[in-house]
Amino acid sequence: MIPIARHSALRAARSQLNPTRALRQPASSALARLLSTLAVLEQREGKLQNSSLSAIAAAQKLGGPVTAFLAGSGVKGTSAAEAAKIQGLDKVIAVESDAYEKGLPENYAPLLVENIKKGEYTHIVAGHSAFGKSIESEDINSLTRTTTAFVRPIYAGNAILTVQSTDNVKVITVRGTAFQGVETEGGSAEVVDGVDSNAAAQTEWVSEELAKSERPDLATASRVVSGGRGLKSKEEFDRIMLPLADSLGAAIGASRAAVDSGFADNSLQVGQTGKNVAPQLYLCAGISGAIQHLAGMKDSKVIAAINKDPEAPIFQIADVGLVGDLFEKVPELTEKVKSA
Repeated sequence: MIPIARHSALRAARSQLNPTRALRQPASSALARLLSTLAVLEQREGKLQNSSLSAIAAAQKLGGPVTAFLAGSGVKGTSAAEAAKIQGLDKVIAVESDAYEKGLPENYAPLLVENIKKGEYTHIVAGHSAFGKSIESEDINSLTRTTTAFVRPIYAGNAILTVQSTDNVKVITVRGTAFQGVETEGGSAEVVDGVDSNAAAQTEWVSEELAKSERPDLATASRVVSGGRGLKSKEEFDRIMLPLADSLGAAIGASRAAVDSGFADNSLQVGQTGKNVAPQLYLCAGISGAIQHLAGMKDSKVIAAINKDPEAPIFQIADVGLVGDLFEKVPELTEKVKSA
């Protein structure tokens, strides 16, 4: 039985992508020679985002030549040049146009389809960020020995599903916590012009509000401090959690319950509908451990939890647990870290 992938902006266009092309299942070395993967990179203001490195890492694990693709304002001299230095890329396709700067899927997908058709790729890979999810479909966290089957979490990460794809072109997104290790220096890929579809824009970018912080980025931080609904208010969240994060040099995260209650900005949400993180240390306080939250942080190397309820589900996966009142224990821990 083959599960059906979720709808995406690209899925509707798949029928245009060389429908007569088909892959057999020969030996892995022979199969690798048939592969050709396009890694769709994400850039913001000329700077590559971390999701791009995850896409390249997954593409390289598939085998065969890897081509990178990106589009936006002036990308050839900025993010495309940055991508060209990444080891393992054959070439970088760049399309310079203000129309694609914000990565709106209604505008970006037709552009991507035209460039996919020109290259006759077997796999299209993007990072599982907001950008990647908006233009592509299946979310995977590991690869199998074949190039048609992929492993992905379901039921908020409580079960693992192997998905067999019969599509001639496999279109997937990959989790950043599962695909890492790309060398960002030493490469010498050629930067070439892509095909600009010049399709009529279906949407218009109006504005955005970005939460700025001097703390480490939540998605890539080696240490993360998260607070939950047990903090009771935004004022208490800031008073208790921010000093602890600063003492550890950690990024700030929050549970969905804390975000929904207005304690923290939604950009800080960790979980199935938020960010997936896998830091060296994940320290949480006032978080019970709902399935939705665990799906976004259970791959952390060390999980430490503080909760007054000894039966809280978070303790079932925590490496270190402290049962107690977070309003007493967290400030005490903060002072000990500072003194150390």
